[in-house]
Amino acid sequence: MIRLPYWIALAVVLLDQLSKAWALTHLANRGVEPLLPGLLQQRLVFNTGAAFSMLEGNATGLGLVSAVVAIGLVVWIQTAGRMSRWQSAGLGLLLGGAIGNGLDRWRLGSVVDFLEFEPIDFPVFNLADVAINLAVACLVIDLLQRGKDERRSR
Repeated sequence: MIRLPYWIALAVVLLDQLSKAWALTHLANRGVEPLLPGLLQQRLVFNTGAAFSMLEGNATGLGLVSAVVAIGLVVWIQTAGRMSRWQSAGLGLLLGGAIGNGLDRWRLGSVVDFLEFEPIDFPVFNLADVAINLAVACLVIDLLQRGKDERRSR
């Protein structure tokens, strides 16, 4: 039986890659398109770096990092035994996000970003980035829940 994190990762990769394909087709040479006026807009950019454009211009190196992270996550999932829902969700989201952005780096030499917050100055992002951030939240919730359970068992 395929474990829950793999199903979540598959869903993230599919949604991420389909949304990026849509963005490449519909947003090229269009400037800024409103999505949720006053909150979120669409603007196609290509990020050759990592988060916040760090390590810009190093797509091959960052592609290797994505691959190593994905392999490490698969090893973690395979050896973890029984996982909580929060841990399963977090690892699946993280794996899907790493694969989604890694595929861009390997195929295109950059990551396709197209979502931008309107009222604040924040980097343009994509669904893989959203999944990675949600993964962090899930894993923090899992850690807090474990700490709470340990205190109860004492």
